[in-house]
Amino acid sequence: MTSELAQLPEIFDLDTPAQRRMIRQGLYSGHTAGLAKGKLQCNLAILPGEFADEFQTFCRLNPKPCALAGVSKPGQATIPRLGDDVDIRTDAARYNIYRFGKLDRQVHDLHEVWTDDLVAFAIGCSFTFEEALRHAGIEMRHIACNVTVPMYRTSIETAPSRPFGGGMVVSMRPIPAERLQEVISICRTYPLAHGAPIHVGAPQEIGIADLNAPDWGHPVAFRDGEVPVFWACGVTPQAAITKAELPLTITHAPGAMLITDVDELTAPIYPYNDN
Repeated sequence: MTSELAQLPEIFDLDTPAQRRMIRQGLYSGHTAGLAKGKLQCNLAILPGEFADEFQTFCRLNPKPCALAGVSKPGQATIPRLGDDVDIRTDAARYNIYRFGKLDRQVHDLHEVWTDDLVAFAIGCSFTFEEALRHAGIEMRHIACNVTVPMYRTSIETAPSRPFGGGMVVSMRPIPAERLQEVISICRTYPLAHGAPIHVGAPQEIGIADLNAPDWGHPVAFRDGEVPVFWACGVTPQAAITKAELPLTITHAPGAMLITDVDELTAPIYPYNDN
């Protein structure tokens, strides 16, 4: 397989269905930031059906980081709300398979592990608002550097639904301080992309010791006048299901999202107040 850098120019020139076909065929396995302009990108959390009700309650209790876009029926690899041509088993660029909370392996499709009792949860992703920010002239540093956005565990506790709980995960982007209010206003219009930031500056106040050591993704550089801005992140439910140590759970690989056919302004199943 060619390198991610070699694949990027070709895939960026395609429309959303063609981008998804490249992913489905195993021709692209990189991060999906900057793809599917105008369409919703989703995080995935897939788990045995016996835990589905508790996990959906966890999403309802934590709608900001767990902005729920859709839920599959047991064993079904589709979520009609996301489009007719979206296959949960093949259409994320990479998947992580966990057994009892430990990463077992990473795969490019789920055909070998898919069973009739698995339930898939699609959760909104902050990648969705990035194109709007870029259109406004605000650089997304991780896209410019062709790396995965940095993500961090925090000391902000989620509301638990046993066996799911733990700290919120956030993504971070450097933003010019003078444009902060503009960024907040833009992001509020994307509720399935976690909406407005949850914290600005002072990462230690939310339990982040070192911005250069993200728990997922890659660190990015700051320029003069920029401040760190943090958004609730759809890796939060991934952290919650691995913490639960279930016999089998599956997620997208952080940064490698599921590309859907629905508009990026689609409303979440459980709305939240972002004022």
